[in-house]
Parts: sequence; C-alpha cells; structure tokens
Amino acid sequence: MKRVVVLFFPLLLVVAAGCGAPLTESSSSGTDSAGLDHLVQESWTNRIALTDSGVRRGIVEAGHGAEYRTRSGSEHHLDGGIRVTLFDAKGRPATIITAQKAVIHENQDIEAMGKVVMTSAEKTVITTEYVTTSAKEKMIRSDRFVTITRPGETIRGEGFESDQALKKYRIFRGSGEAFIQQ
Repeated sequence: MKRVVVLFFPLLLVVAAGCGAPLTESSSSGTDSAGLDHLVQESWTNRIALTDSGVRRGIVEAGHGAEYRTRSGSEHHLDGGIRVTLFDAKGRPATIITAQKAVIHENQDIEAMGKVVMTSAEKTVITTEYVTTSAKEKMIRSDRFVTITRPGETIRGEGFESDQALKKYRIFRGSGEAFIQQ
C-alpha cells in the first residue's frame, strides 16, 4: 500500500509601514508558529497502529487523513472510508468499526461519525451515526439512536455503552423484538 505524505509549512510575511517602535513577539511553544487547530500534515491511504505499551490494540485505515495541532497535542481527522479493527487481549480481531469520518485524539480515543457500523466476532451488529471509543476504559459509547442486531433479536434505543468486543452492552431508552422458537 502506498502512503503519500504532504507537509505544509507556515509562511511568515512581515510588512512594516509607518513610524514607531518595532513590535516584538515571543513564542512559548513550538505549536505557536503553526497555531492551534491548524493543519500540520496531510496524507492519503492511511494505516495507523494503536498500541498500549508496545502491544497492538487496533488498526485504523482511512482514505485520507489530516493532522491538526491542539492544546492537548494533536488530532488526526480521517475520512474517505474509515475501518477500525480493535483487537482482544490475545491479539485477535474482536470488533470492526466502519464509518464515513473519524477523529483520533492524542490519548488514542476515537470518535467515529456517519453511517457507523460495528460488527463483533460473534456477529453482533450495531448501527448508529456517532460513537466514541475510550482507549483507557476499553469501552464504546453513543448518545444517539442505535440498532443492535444479533441472531434472533433486534434492539433499538437512544444511546448505549459496550465493551470493545460488543459482548456486554447496555442500551438506554430501549425497545426491541425477539423471536422465540417453539
């Protein structure tokens, strides 16, 4: 897979006019020259590894990515088809998340938005428009309308939370259907 990285460097243009004392500016951090919330770099055909103490916890793939400098470090804004694969403790794929867009924060928390579909290894499928994954808590959450489909049942509700394997979940303001075989 070919990865193209395009770097953008800020251009400083100084124009002096009139009389008086020259203005002086001081910079306290490296982010001041580019400014907060400004594009640092852009790339296409992205594949980002999420790790914890050197152990692979996830892979994020996207058609396009842009890194922005923020107060807490940096954020990666992704689009062009997102696919996040989260791994269990044994390194096996536990959950796959697809979406139209995503943001990866400095602490490896992920926000996914736009036609979000999560599929577990056990064939649980959750659809919604927005989710967050917490790297520290290893939880997936949404405050939006969700549909959870498993063999023989469909549950709908406004918001949910689940472990990353989608095995233990809680749905808020729920309703649903279950088919019982006799």
